[in-house]
Amino acid sequence: MASRSPGTPPAVVFDRVGYRHGSGFSIEEVSFPVAAGESVGLVGRNGAGKTTLLRCLLDFTRPQHGCIRVLGLDSRDPAARAGVAWVPERFVPPAHLTGDEYLRLQAGLRGRPYDPRAARACLESLDFDAAALALPARQYSKGMAQALGLAAALLAEAPLTVLDEPTSGLDPAVRARTRAALRKVRESGRALLFSSHALDDVASLCDRVVVMHAGRRILDATPAQWLARHPTGTPLEAAFLETIGQRSA
Repeated sequence: MASRSPGTPPAVVFDRVGYRHGSGFSIEEVSFPVAAGESVGLVGRNGAGKTTLLRCLLDFTRPQHGCIRVLGLDSRDPAARAGVAWVPERFVPPAHLTGDEYLRLQAGLRGRPYDPRAARACLESLDFDAAALALPARQYSKGMAQALGLAAALLAEAPLTVLDEPTSGLDPAVRARTRAALRKVRESGRALLFSSHALDDVASLCDRVVVMHAGRRILDATPAQWLARHPTGTPLEAAFLETIGQRSA
């Protein structure tokens, strides 16, 4: 984890957060912090509550219990999101905008100057052909759209970057480049919080792993601490299944 200045508020604090959907809890009594400059991975099966928790952080969904503080501010305060860059799992840029127009728009909304050279370099690092910036987003593949959204988040240089399944559906080469880009966020001293089913991504990128199951946080540990709870040589997938109370095949 990158060093941080004394007195810097945590990037995120989840404090007994709960949200009920229908007859049951989507998330219940979830508490953990993300320090400034720390990289934390959320792991869990589909329906474990990971995306709901991220939606609560971003105030897309209001927690019914507990509270969330983002960069020292209540998550319900619009000012809290000024320092957050966010990319959902199924990012779809406005179809009528070109990639270049979208990145210019995002820079303008943040009050930042748009640097075309930096944008092209960032996209090329994600295996995105910079010539496609002149094309409307309706012509983009899933991988191209995801790279554009991630580039906008990286170029924002926000104190906190939040991603939902950032490597989902990407081919191996693009996934490797995406992982390298996220490693740079971690090394820069900016905080990173992301959900993922790719356990090797989590192990290589995260200072801490938070495992969620049935809406609850059931583990919060470093990758090394997590694996140390299991016999030497236990694969990550087996460690995960044992953590949530299931046996591997």
